Amino acid sequence: MKLNQTPVVCYGEILWDVLPDGPQPGGAPLNVAYHLKKLGVDTSIISRVGNDTKGQELIHLLDDWGIKKHLLQTDTEYPTSEVVAKMNNGNEVSYEIVFPAAWDFIQASKNAIKQLDQSSYFIYGSLASRNETTRNTLFQLLESNAIKVFDINLRPPFVNRDLLEALLLKADIVKFNQAELEMAQLLFGGSFSNEASQIKFIQSHFNIPEIIVTKGEFGASYYKNEQSWHAWGTEVKVKDTIGSGDSFLAAFIANHYLKNDPQAIIKNSVAMGAFIATKKGGCPQYNLTEYVNFKHQIF
Repeated sequence: MKLNQTPVVCYGEILWDVLPDGPQPGGAPLNVAYHLKKLGVDTSIISRVGNDTKGQELIHLLDDWGIKKHLLQTDTEYPTSEVVAKMNNGNEVSYEIVFPAAWDFIQASKNAIKQLDQSSYFIYGSLASRNETTRNTLFQLLESNAIKVFDINLRPPFVNRDLLEALLLKADIVKFNQAELEMAQLLFGGSFSNEASQIKFIQSHFNIPEIIVTKGEFGASYYKNEQSWHAWGTEVKVKDTIGSGDSFLAAFIANHYLKNDPQAIIKNSVAMGAFIATKKGGCPQYNLTEYVNFKHQIF
């Protein structure tokens, strides 16, 4: 494998979460890339930061974490992205992803297209399609030969049916939570009440061979063609849930890449999501031995 060639490429937002107790690096693509590297899978990230201090700090973090940054772009007009946490009178927290930001303007590049054709997986989400420039680049990259992994994120009322349909039609693997699965099948004419039927409808409607459904403390299910595997969750002392789903997906891809048994894939993914929920932030410090010990304790 060439120096900068990696089995996995993550695409989309890279940002700072401005939380009440201080800023944390984030964005689903960054979180997934971080945990993949922790699990021993080299990963590149395609995103864009501003020509500013916050952007430089993210670049230094990529270096520290061993995430390949050769496909990262710098924008001279738009700033590095921030997500601002706001507290209302009822002490409820809401999040505003400031627009526009540098990652809304990711440009297509020959290097990215060339690398993707030699990579095993291309991971993308729906948030990266909010602006035309980054959306158009995404659809160019979705023509690659890599396995396309769609980490869906539906937040009503901001659901574009036509865009969602186009993104699903490109996917080989899709990760839903239960609410998103039900919403998606209803959007496209399904009327099924049980999960297995909803999955079958989505698989046949979009020709998607593999679907993952996450269920929080109740674990997750993995559907591949006509077969399915399930892993129960476990009760843990939750620090926060930031990045838990991203770490789950990273573990799924790492195990999928190693061609592990499907039951082991889903169990290891559930364990990783639970493990990260016991820690603070989407990219907490840990070592692989710590995760393996935790996994053995719960299974």
